[in-house]
Amino acid sequence: MESLGRGLVRLAKGSARPERAGFLQSITGHFCGSHEDEATVCCGLDQNQFVISDSEFPGSTRILLKRPSFCPIKHLEERQAAALPEALRGRGVDVGVAVILQSVDRRVLLTRRAKNLSIFPNIWVPPGGHMEPDEQLLEAGLRELQEETGLRLEPGGFSWRMLGLWESVYPPMLSRGLPRRHHVVVYLLLLSTESHQQLQTRIKADESEVSAYAWLEPHILECVAAVEDGAETTGRVPSHLPTAIELEPATLTGANLAWKPRGALLGTGTEGPFRGVSCIGPAPCSPSPSA
Repeated sequence: MESLGRGLVRLAKGSARPERAGFLQSITGHFCGSHEDEATVCCGLDQNQFVISDSEFPGSTRILLKRPSFCPIKHLEERQAAALPEALRGRGVDVGVAVILQSVDRRVLLTRRAKNLSIFPNIWVPPGGHMEPDEQLLEAGLRELQEETGLRLEPGGFSWRMLGLWESVYPPMLSRGLPRRHHVVVYLLLLSTESHQQLQTRIKADESEVSAYAWLEPHILECVAAVEDGAETTGRVPSHLPTAIELEPATLTGANLAWKPRGALLGTGTEGPFRGVSCIGPAPCSPSPSA
């Protein structure tokens, strides 16, 4: 059955009419070879439906679609798929929106998801969530940003563009359990005309969704994004990383949190507070230097 109150992914090839993607269907694999993990596609809203196609259509954007090499849908065996509840197998693929908010002084906002959330709990991600039916992509991103952080961006106070698409499955690896959620996340880069200090004064994070947040410089995000989740080691940790990063708890009743990131910053296993960032979306987390 379709998810009530959520936008769903529809796929098209050539001149064929867009069809709803199935929960067990690999979105990235629909447009690339079985051993590949990325494809250039065209996406956008067509008659209020989010469509991904191999051909341009009115209002579409040509963009990169990616999945992790360990994507559970890619590696799911028939017997594993058969073990999923029928209602889950009949679901579609939800559309998510993630907002990369960058201040005029080039700080990027990340939030830590509350530990009691049902999917991706206690990990650091950009603000975002599901796109509702009949919403525009930017409208959905601004709504989620305001709901999670209290930040309301006024028209004229920012510019924006689409960065990419990321196929996200939870749990993110089959070794952690069979798939329960399947999304295509649309990453939007919002460039604010305000400094992060100005934006900071208006943040009132929703404790039910956000337990902490931080304004990070792009080079730190690039280090986070460069680490493949599931790697046995973090690899070489760049020496230019700061020795501490200041975090803000969702409720500012106490002192700011100080966190020592070297080593832990790049941890993607069970250690390190930034674990799992690349499960939601890797490279799009870091705006390009020219952004």
